[in-house]
Amino acid sequence: MADFNTVISYIKTQYKTENFIPLHAPHFGGNEKKYLLETIDSTFVSSVGAYVDQFEGMMQNITQTNKAVAVVNGTAGIQVALRLVGVKAGDEVLTQALTFVATANAIAYLNAIPVFLDVDLDTMGLSPRAVTQFLEEFGDLREDGCYNKKTGKRISACIPMHTFGFPVHLDELVAVCTFWKIPVVEDAAESLGSEYKGQPTGSLGKVGVFSFNGNKIVTCGGGGAIVTNDIFIGEKGKYLTTTAKIPHPYEYVHDEMGYNFRMPNLNAALACAQLEQLNGFLENKRKLANEYQSFFASNGLKFRTEMPETKANYWLMCVELENKSERDLFLQTTNANGVMTRPIWQLMFRLPMYSNCQRDQQLNAEYLEERIVNIPSSVR
Repeated sequence: MADFNTVISYIKTQYKTENFIPLHAPHFGGNEKKYLLETIDSTFVSSVGAYVDQFEGMMQNITQTNKAVAVVNGTAGIQVALRLVGVKAGDEVLTQALTFVATANAIAYLNAIPVFLDVDLDTMGLSPRAVTQFLEEFGDLREDGCYNKKTGKRISACIPMHTFGFPVHLDELVAVCTFWKIPVVEDAAESLGSEYKGQPTGSLGKVGVFSFNGNKIVTCGGGGAIVTNDIFIGEKGKYLTTTAKIPHPYEYVHDEMGYNFRMPNLNAALACAQLEQLNGFLENKRKLANEYQSFFASNGLKFRTEMPETKANYWLMCVELENKSERDLFLQTTNANGVMTRPIWQLMFRLPMYSNCQRDQQLNAEYLEERIVNIPSSVR
């Protein structure tokens, strides 16, 4: 067993403090105050303003996509993205149980039903093999899409989540879903700046969604972005998130049910200042990850690193403990000594509202649930 006190001392040395060390604190070292003051002076503080447009342009460049849509948060972004690819009430959506609850909630907001499939041990994200096995057993491929033989419901989307910024095996997953006529929506909430085989996460599925919550690598307090290479889908996303309002000089004309989901200009101003620093944040976090890896290699804990042909943003760094008992002792010891650590999420099918959803055996997800712990990962 690793010496947890040595781990605590090392982390405090990294952050040069004996005070409480949070899991992931925001870093405001650029033009944040300047842009916020400019926005206040302009009086355009709501969902119309120059920084909203600038933010969307910056996200298109960063993700190498044709269209970005600024939204109020990542959860709203996933909800809209699912609607954009055709998810309707009563449909099923394939996803992972090892995820933050927002992934499942966004499905439920459309009155669709999550189907929880296992993750890969190496990526901690949705497993192409698990998806293949499920579809070979339950999939019914028809002219108008894929249906579940067991429930009779249409399987209208698949959502992989790039856990802590580590990309899933996207080539295999997209290939499987393409064969079964299932569009892929990437939950890239945690993976801004991560790459899969040289391509930014969020750009390989039909639609990708990012989060700019207060604990993300880039934050604007609350915010999100939908990205896509399909211009029609992108324009539809902007229209739906702007209350489905048809442009008119003065009349209020809405021709379908939309959402008031546009990101305010105030948040966009903060986001633009943060995005200007993204490359520096990524370099800083990669340096910390390399130092952690060297330290843990000689101290009896497995530090999680990126897979070949991928580049992780190391948003939240994590270690793997031997078992649940050791995990719990590590959590208790670190938190009691002012070093914030957190376990990976409880699996979604353990939550009461998702306990009756169809799922596979979840062997890998349960293994990781008992062992993975996040450690301080802030930009220093």
